[in-house]
Amino acid sequence: MFHPRRTLTALLLPLTAGLALTALPATSAHAASTLTNGGFETDGAGAATPGGWSEYGDTGASFTESGGHGGSYRLSHWASAAYKVETYQYLSGLTNGTYKLTAWVRSGGGQKSAYIALKNCGGAEQRTDLPVSASGWIRIVVPVNVTNNQCTISVNSDANAGNWINVDDLTFTSGTSGTSIKGADISSLPKSEAKGGVYRNSSGTAGDALAILKSSGMNYARLKVWVNPADGYNDKAHVLALAKRVKAQGMKLLVDFHYSDFWADPGRQDKPAAWARHSYSQLRTDVYNHTYDVLNALKAQGTTADMVQVGNEINGGMLWNEGSTSNWPQLAGLLNSGYDAVKAVNSNTTVALHLAKGGDLAGTRWWFDSARSNGVKFDAIGLSYYGYWHGTLADFQTTLDDAASSYGKPVFVAETAYPFRLDSEDSHENIIDTSAELVSGYPASVAGQTRWMNDVASIVEAVPNGRGLGIFYWEATWTAVNGNGWDPTAPSSGNAWENQALFGYDDRALSAMSWFRHR
Repeated sequence: MFHPRRTLTALLLPLTAGLALTALPATSAHAASTLTNGGFETDGAGAATPGGWSEYGDTGASFTESGGHGGSYRLSHWASAAYKVETYQYLSGLTNGTYKLTAWVRSGGGQKSAYIALKNCGGAEQRTDLPVSASGWIRIVVPVNVTNNQCTISVNSDANAGNWINVDDLTFTSGTSGTSIKGADISSLPKSEAKGGVYRNSSGTAGDALAILKSSGMNYARLKVWVNPADGYNDKAHVLALAKRVKAQGMKLLVDFHYSDFWADPGRQDKPAAWARHSYSQLRTDVYNHTYDVLNALKAQGTTADMVQVGNEINGGMLWNEGSTSNWPQLAGLLNSGYDAVKAVNSNTTVALHLAKGGDLAGTRWWFDSARSNGVKFDAIGLSYYGYWHGTLADFQTTLDDAASSYGKPVFVAETAYPFRLDSEDSHENIIDTSAELVSGYPASVAGQTRWMNDVASIVEAVPNGRGLGIFYWEATWTAVNGNGWDPTAPSSGNAWENQALFGYDDRALSAMSWFRHR
C-alpha cells in the first residue's frame, strides 16, 4: 500500500543531502499523487524515456523532441517500421473522486489506434482517440472516476510504419466532462416513409427508424419547420406528428425554424410567399406569430420543445432583404421577436442562434459581437461544422472555444456529417463524391464516418467549463427514396446526401451510430 507521507519523507531526505533527482529510485518517481513532467520539459530533446514516465512495447518509438505545444519539447511516437508502444505514468495516493486528464495532441493519422487512456482507476478504462491533425494542436480530455486511490495515464500507439503522434501539456485535475446532446436531424423521415422508405437494424430487421436510432444512443431529435412548403412536408402538421414519436422514444426535441417555404442557408434566406409583401414591422409580427403558433401547438399536445433555433444558418441574416446583416437593428428585431415567442410558450426552452461558420473564428466573432451590441437575446450558440467546407479540426476547436468563452454561452454542433462511401445510390450526383473532397485522415468508409463523429464529439467535450453541449448529425434518415429528393417543388429531384446518412444503401443501421454513445 502507498503511504503518501512516508514517501514524501523518503524523497526529502536525499534531496536535502544534495543528491540529484535522477538518483532517486524510478519507482518513487512513478508513485506520485500528481502528474510528473506533463509538459515533457525535464529532459530536453532525445530522451528515450521521459522523466517520470515509463514505456512498454517498442520503446524506441517513444521519445521526446523539440517543438512543444506550450514549452520547448513534446512526446512523440514514430518509427520507420510498424510499432506498438505505450508511454505511461502510474499515480497512487489519489483521493477517490472524479478526475479529468487534458492533453494537447497532433496526429498524422493512419494508425490502427492512437489514443490516450485512464486505466486501472477502479472502473472501466476511459479512452479518447487522437483526432487526425497534422499541423494544428487539438486539446482532448479523458474523464474518469477513481475508486481505488490510483490511476494509470497511458499514451498508446498501434501504428504502421511512418505513422506519428505528438502529445504535450498533460494535466490531471479534479473534474469531469462529457456531452449531453447526442442528436440527429430526422426531418426527412415522414416523407421518406410515405414514399416507401424502409429502415432496418444492423441485423436487417425492418423497424421504426426512431427506435433504431434510440437503441443506438440517440437522445435528441432536430426537426426543421417551413411555413408553407410546396410538398406539404416539414410544415406545422408534420412536425407535430413527428414530435409525438420523438417524445414517445424519450428523446428531447429541437425545433429549427427556417422562416421560409424552402431551404434557408448562407446562400438563401427567402421570405415565405405569404409574407413576401409585408413591411418590416409586419415581418416582426409574422415571426412572433409563426413561432408561437408552432411551439404552442407542440406544448398543447404534450411535446414541448426543449430547444429552438430562431433561424437556420443565418450567416447573412434571415428574411432577406429586411433581415440581412447589412441592417443589424432590423435583424435584431426579428431575432428578438422569435426569442420572445419561444419564451412566451415556455420560459425553460433554450433559444439557440445558428451559423454555418464552424471553423471561421473571425466571422463567428464578428457576427456575435454584432448581435450582442444590437441587444439580441439568446441562450446558446449552434455552429454547422462540415470538415470539407468549414476549416480544419483545429480551426473548429478554436472557434467553438472562443464562442463559449467570449459570450458565456453553451455551444453545440447544429450540423455535421461525413460520407461512408462516395458513389450514389440514386441517379442524382452526391454533394461529396470524390476523394479530393474528403478530410485528410478520414476515408469515405463506415470507419471513417465513425472516426469523424467521435473526433468532433471529443472536441465539443473538451470545450472549457462544461460549455460543450454536443452534436446533431445531419441528416440521419435521408436515404435514397424515389420522390424524397432535395427539392420540395420537384417530385423527381434526387438526393445528394444518401452517402452521408446513418443508414446504408441496404437500409441497415450503420455501425457509425456508435458515436451516439460518445461520452
